[in-house]
Amino acid sequence: MPLFYRYIFLFFFFFIVATSQGQQLVTKRPTFYALLGTSGGKLNQFDKLLLDRGLSGLRNRYQTIGVGYQTRINDFVLGMDILHNRGGVSKLDDYRMNYRTSRALLNIGYAFTEESRFQLIHYMSLGVGFLNFQMLPSQHPEKLDSFLANPEQGFVLRKKDIQKGTFNYGNFLTEIGFQLSYDFDLPGRTEALQLITKMGYSFSPLQGKWNMNGVSFDNTQNGAFIRVGAGISLPDANFFYKDASISISLIRGIHFTNAKEFNAKLEEVGLNSLDGTPSNWGLRILGNTERLLYGTELYNLALSGSANEAKNHSLNSLRIYGNLGYNLLEYRNFGVGALAGLGFGNIRYSLLKLDKPDFPELFEQREFDGYIKNSGLMMKPELFVDYGIPMTKRKLFKLVFTAAAGYEIPLANYKLGDFSMSSFMAGPYLSFGIGVRP
Repeated sequence: MPLFYRYIFLFFFFFIVATSQGQQLVTKRPTFYALLGTSGGKLNQFDKLLLDRGLSGLRNRYQTIGVGYQTRINDFVLGMDILHNRGGVSKLDDYRMNYRTSRALLNIGYAFTEESRFQLIHYMSLGVGFLNFQMLPSQHPEKLDSFLANPEQGFVLRKKDIQKGTFNYGNFLTEIGFQLSYDFDLPGRTEALQLITKMGYSFSPLQGKWNMNGVSFDNTQNGAFIRVGAGISLPDANFFYKDASISISLIRGIHFTNAKEFNAKLEEVGLNSLDGTPSNWGLRILGNTERLLYGTELYNLALSGSANEAKNHSLNSLRIYGNLGYNLLEYRNFGVGALAGLGFGNIRYSLLKLDKPDFPELFEQREFDGYIKNSGLMMKPELFVDYGIPMTKRKLFKLVFTAAAGYEIPLANYKLGDFSMSSFMAGPYLSFGIGVRP
């Protein structure tokens, strides 16, 4: 079983065990939030490589942005964070060097406070990640044809490459930290505004798992961190409405679009086409109070394959939406709702050579890989149905199955160079989810 699937299983396993052991628990507090933060991560081996050539090392700090969810049943806390980390940019000649990582983490914790606006939580996180390190020119290609004719711009190194699909997440990552949060009432609403601070230390416990081309990049996943954020919470004092909930679901979707026009450009230069329709893995967090629906959703969809005997390529797009809607029908455990989403999307075509030398030879030759990208706004209307199955005698939470259909509309041309990819970004989709609703 792939490592990413194991963590999906663990999420539901821990939730079921925690609630089955707490049949007498009566207080619940679900929350979803967004985070910004900073952390340290000095690349010792790569910096030494630079120092040997009389160059300064890379910046030893990266910035974090992410979304998360947590539910608290009495003192037991369980949640999930999706984090994107971006390192600082360093320049060498006409090249830019930087790295980025992402992490999917399950959080298991214990709250030291009870039934209070203020919360102090100690937690540990277990998860998986992705790493991208690159050295590419400062100037981006202005035309797709010129990029395809000469894609060897620099080099791109990837470990657990989610540009090929989210299921490629891997390698064991952990965090240990404390969370401080405080709830502020929202006038006329059941929900509260929660301000959050998280601080702790993140690390990769298995040495050498992030080695690439003879250099260790383990420290991109290590370092003390501080993150601040805000979110929407349903405090236990207000958690008595029949339809008040904040749920989290893992979603799997099919997008009825293809890269037909883009494939024609690839075939013109002798590259293999990217066949099929993109599918996605993602995460949906959805609040429901007095039939008003709100939340966030993010998913990653990709096409990938062999470009030729020497290279692989991928066409990847990340979508992040803020959703608002209305629960049209509620009958027992069955519901029908409508959502409108507005958010961000990007598209990235990567063409990477299979065989690259190790450092320091790679640092000297440099020209092997390249990618071309763009981003913009997206919107979508959606209809969904869900069915919740109570999982404990006291109905502390439900296991929720969801099916949704909608249409994505790009609000930009999403040009790769001068070639519009809006037809690839637009189109209907069908998704299915399984999750928990406290």
